[in-house]
Amino acid sequence: MGRYFFSGVITTLTGGAFPYGTMFVNITGCLVIGFFATLTGPDSRLLVGTPARQFVMVGICGGYTTFSSFSLETFYLMRAGEWMPAALNAAGSLLLCMLSVWLGFMAATALNRGV
Repeated sequence: MGRYFFSGVITTLTGGAFPYGTMFVNITGCLVIGFFATLTGPDSRLLVGTPARQFVMVGICGGYTTFSSFSLETFYLMRAGEWMPAALNAAGSLLLCMLSVWLGFMAATALNRGV
């Protein structure tokens, strides 16, 4: 519901010519997951149990935007000095997801035409 609300508000404010609403949701979701993961990690100030961390990071942030999970995982790879896996994850996700959207679009278009 949060994703729908904030995306709608931003789209209304900007006119909807560019997906600023989606970008806003992705950016704010990444901010929240990065902050919460760092604040509640094993070596941080606020000790939070695994179920609570998973609820916030997977449940809330993941429900708000899965881009936050993708970004956090890519960041962790970069932080660990795993530059090639990080680049492959980023580029591979973008390219393969765009390809998947196109394939889904083509399959549904064919079904809509009765092919």
